[in-house]
Amino acid sequence: MSASSIFRRFAAATSSAAGKPFTFLASVLVVLVWAGTGPMFHFGNTWQLVINTGTTIVTFLMVFLIQNTQNRDGAAVQIKLDELIRSSRAHNALLNLEELDDETLARIRRHYCRLADMGRGELDNLEQALAADPD
Repeated sequence: MSASSIFRRFAAATSSAAGKPFTFLASVLVVLVWAGTGPMFHFGNTWQLVINTGTTIVTFLMVFLIQNTQNRDGAAVQIKLDELIRSSRAHNALLNLEELDDETLARIRRHYCRLADMGRGELDNLEQALAADPD
């Protein structure tokens, strides 16, 4: 098993666990316990440093794990969309659009916005027809 595969599985499991209600409640409990020990440590610098360091480390590591999961999810969705485009009557030129430069993407987006505007005009006509229908 490769290091990449191990990391992928670890990242997916960690990301999944991080999104569960139990994990949130455990985090709240940790903060409450920390806050409850404040008077015992006279709300000192070391006491504050414990929570600051802990949360910083967890946040730092979670960014990479969650980003890995998001990248994989995004890639999977992109592949699914590409397959839908490929298997439909849509333009195959739309496959792999994310690789185009920003100017080209903006030009294509403007084209589809114009098509959407025309479609909305047709939708207005349909809504008027439906409103006129007593059924």
